Amino acid sequence: MGEFEDEYSAALEGEVRETRGALLNDTIGVLGPADPICLPETATVHEAVDTMLGRRQYGVLITDAGGRLTGIFTERDVLTRVVGKGLDARKTLLGQVMTHNPEALSARDRVAYAVHSMSVAGYRTVPLVDAEKRPIGVVTVSDVIRWLANLFPETVLNLPPGDRLKKPSEIDAG
Repeated sequence: MGEFEDEYSAALEGEVRETRGALLNDTIGVLGPADPICLPETATVHEAVDTMLGRRQYGVLITDAGGRLTGIFTERDVLTRVVGKGLDARKTLLGQVMTHNPEALSARDRVAYAVHSMSVAGYRTVPLVDAEKRPIGVVTVSDVIRWLANLFPETVLNLPPGDRLKKPSEIDAG
């Protein structure tokens, strides 16, 4: 093995250690979670979609009269539970098509918990709640990807330019 390969291997091992440390030590708060959109179960799917589009978010959190989390409704639900079943978005209430009692985390939980929820359970949007189960934010797969990119700034910033990469301001829900 040459000198270059030894230096490269050592640098790579250092990056892996740094990433593992960040994954286990960083809290979800470093992901910069968005403020949640909260609606009651009696809001319509149409109202939810309008609000999601206006705020450029992937979902809404459903809360009870006390402001506590009772459900989540995401763009995936629009496709599978509303459009895919031929329901009328203007007449369908969120309470009929939301995911009840979703798994939620706190901003003090480790990033590893968010990654686990997303990779094992398949969630793309995870609600963040306070001790009383009131929504305080949402973390998405995009937040985790941005965090990972910041762990490797040289690698990400040194990608060749091209028109195939989207500009962050043009990101859609896909």
